[in-house]
Amino acid sequence: MFLSVLDVFKVGIGPSSSHTMGPMVAAARFLDRLRASPFHPVGLRASLHGSLAFTGQGHATDRAVILGLAGFRPDAYDAGAAEAALAGVRATGRVAPPGLPALVFVPDRDLVFDYGPPLPGHANGMILRAVDAEGDVLLSETYYSIGGGFVVTATELQEKDKPGSGAPVPYPFRSAAEMLEMSRASGLSVSAMKRANELTRMTKADLDAGLARIWAVMTACIDRGLVGEGILPGGLGVKRRARGIHAHLIAERGLNLTAPHTINDWMSVYAMAVNEENAAGGQVVTAPTNGAAGVIPAVIRYWLDHVPGASPARVGDFLLTAAAIGGIIKTNASISGAECGCQAEVGSAAAMAAAGLAEVLGGTPMQVENAAEIALEHHLGMTCDPVRGLVQVPCIERNGLGTIKAVSAASLSLRGDGTHLVPLDAAIETMRQTGADMSHKYKETALGGLAVNVPNC
Repeated sequence: MFLSVLDVFKVGIGPSSSHTMGPMVAAARFLDRLRASPFHPVGLRASLHGSLAFTGQGHATDRAVILGLAGFRPDAYDAGAAEAALAGVRATGRVAPPGLPALVFVPDRDLVFDYGPPLPGHANGMILRAVDAEGDVLLSETYYSIGGGFVVTATELQEKDKPGSGAPVPYPFRSAAEMLEMSRASGLSVSAMKRANELTRMTKADLDAGLARIWAVMTACIDRGLVGEGILPGGLGVKRRARGIHAHLIAERGLNLTAPHTINDWMSVYAMAVNEENAAGGQVVTAPTNGAAGVIPAVIRYWLDHVPGASPARVGDFLLTAAAIGGIIKTNASISGAECGCQAEVGSAAAMAAAGLAEVLGGTPMQVENAAEIALEHHLGMTCDPVRGLVQVPCIERNGLGTIKAVSAASLSLRGDGTHLVPLDAAIETMRQTGADMSHKYKETALGGLAVNVPNC
């Protein structure tokens, strides 16, 4: 199993990796198929199914599909150009993707939210079609947005468990147990094994540059969030709070009477800053998803700014370790809230962050695995119930609390020798089973939980 750190952490846009980034990526892939086909369509159609339909408007899925069909991609997103393109599509009823003629696409007619049963492959399904002048379908493809900005076709979904292509990696662990065994045999840390795997696919220079860019975008997102003001979009009237909390924390610095637990507020405000930016549609990094994008950067920022001896030179090791844990979770369970609830998003992010922090604080591989297990275990059963389908309530504060749990998990693991009762693999399997048993009302549909018990208008 190989999942690159540069795939786990992808630069994109808010508010959702599965509902915004994924559909935009799917639309881009469909355009690539269309460019390579012999067909000459005159129009496009799109239908959204399952969670993409139920919470699509709150997650800006409709905007993402329109922009994707107009040629936009998440990793090169230009907000100003996007707004102009949206206005043009709505005014003319056409999209004009590069390399293709202008195609008829009237959003109110050609973008359908199907609230019936979800497609069979995943809760986040969509179908894209190219049609001729009579409306007959020339080309059709089903895509599934499976979390974290990852997109697969129906065929690819069926083949996802087959061995991957490319050169074999030196440490091909698919489970935490295999990771620990390979570490014992090699004498290497988790980050060192993950780095060795990455270097079979890219040069050291490219890997280091990729890791540096990931952290640069993460920390810039925190900085923007700490100064952002106003009301978040979507109609809930949620006020951005990170700026005000941060100002109070700055003012309290150096006071003799500051309570020790104030450090929790520092951790939370870093995470909230990211998720307020995400909710506003800003640039974020999937970590491993947009809904959980605040946890990992907040833990890194806490470590760098508040822990003596922290070194920016080791941020790469943190990210590599976190990606190793994220890859194990994605392979054996899910990072998708629509599939397994928020335990798969904030729970996975907390496990990844706890592992990364334990690594850079000098933990052994056993302590790293223990840290991830503690963090994930204490998110088990967490539902995904966004009010009005927006990635705001409870998502923004939930990232703050996930950050605190991650740091606590790493600290607890380092107080022991790494031996513990519940293996990380058991926690991951429990998360998968819990997600399978969880009612669809609590898996990013806004049909249960806070979403129906909090006034949203």
